[in-house]
Amino acid sequence: MTDPGARVTRKSIAVRPAGRTLSLALLLVAEVAAMSVWFATTASLAGIKAEWDLGPFREALLTSSVQAGFVAGTLGSALFSLADRMDLRRLFRASALVAAAANAAILALDPTDALLPVLRFVTGMCMAGVYPVGMKIATTWAKRDLGLLIGLLIAALTLGSASPHLLAAFGGVDWRVPYVAASAAALLAAVLITFVQVGPNLAKAPPLRLGNALEAWRNRPLRLANLGYLGHMWELYAMWAWFGAFVHASFALTPGGDSSTAAKLATFAVVGAGAAGALAGGWLADRWGRTLVTSVSMAVSGTCALTIGLLFGGPPVLLLAVGIVWGISIIADSGQFSATVAELCDRSLVGTMLTIQTCTGFLLTLVSIHLMPFAVDAVGWTYAFAVLAVGPFLGILAMLRLRADPAARAIAGGRR
Repeated sequence: MTDPGARVTRKSIAVRPAGRTLSLALLLVAEVAAMSVWFATTASLAGIKAEWDLGPFREALLTSSVQAGFVAGTLGSALFSLADRMDLRRLFRASALVAAAANAAILALDPTDALLPVLRFVTGMCMAGVYPVGMKIATTWAKRDLGLLIGLLIAALTLGSASPHLLAAFGGVDWRVPYVAASAAALLAAVLITFVQVGPNLAKAPPLRLGNALEAWRNRPLRLANLGYLGHMWELYAMWAWFGAFVHASFALTPGGDSSTAAKLATFAVVGAGAAGALAGGWLADRWGRTLVTSVSMAVSGTCALTIGLLFGGPPVLLLAVGIVWGISIIADSGQFSATVAELCDRSLVGTMLTIQTCTGFLLTLVSIHLMPFAVDAVGWTYAFAVLAVGPFLGILAMLRLRADPAARAIAGGRR
């Protein structure tokens, strides 16, 4: 006769992976749905500009105010260790609901209203309770596949970042539609997160100390991982923000008539290709090591930043090919910096360390994004992207130094 206890044990073993898979699937959908409010202005911008004259400053403000809000939100969250002391699902749900309300309130305003950037700032603050919190939930389910899990989240968010370019290519969408859709998606995320289970790797909440956030810079291995991430972020969002303008200007110099739609589709292809890079980077980093994969990825992306400008005005097919390589490599390492920090830090501070990492990274993007127009004015598109190569090459130095540190044995099961 079969031992009943044995049957129960086998059943519990069979059920556990299903709970993990379902929770991670729901988390993925909830994270992308909530983050859609971040992309709402990018998707609406073409329609807004068709009806209102915003001017360069106000146009930039609609985008940069979200990132500024995210920096403020992550800073506050890190100082009070919210992602380590609060119930993760409640924090995620509350953030998604407030973001949905702030995003929907924009529909009552004209795009030129001074309150609109304020609402976008609030939306960005709320994303501090979504993006790093979602990553922490993923870490609680990790089983030697942390890089792949976070890479999966980054891949989905990369497609979300690319989708406005596809929408703009076909046009004809009222500017209010993306805001309505994004608010509805954020509400859906607030519902879905209720059904997400937190995994078994959740550590006990740490005591409240405002100095917890400083551990990211006091601890040498964490500091090196964060410096690598900063090098990566210096390049990433500036490339995403300005590649479309670069392609439009380049395609306009080639024969073939109106190049607007082709340039928008090319931008979607380049940014969207990063989804494959994020997945591949996570899979490879779990097997070959995070410092190796991040270093190779930054070497490739930095080389693309140095050379793609030389193709300005050249054959569109060749430029697109190099652009796709850039789009894949520039995001392939993104999730691995977060995975590295999660593996190196005290388990009770994972949420805080992920939050402070994203805070400093997005703060730096505000500098590199706004630097690009000055670079274009100074040296033209041929050499403008070269200023972004500084970031990944310095990031490589940080990650190679981390690789030589004895603490690196804790990364990716000893694969570093």
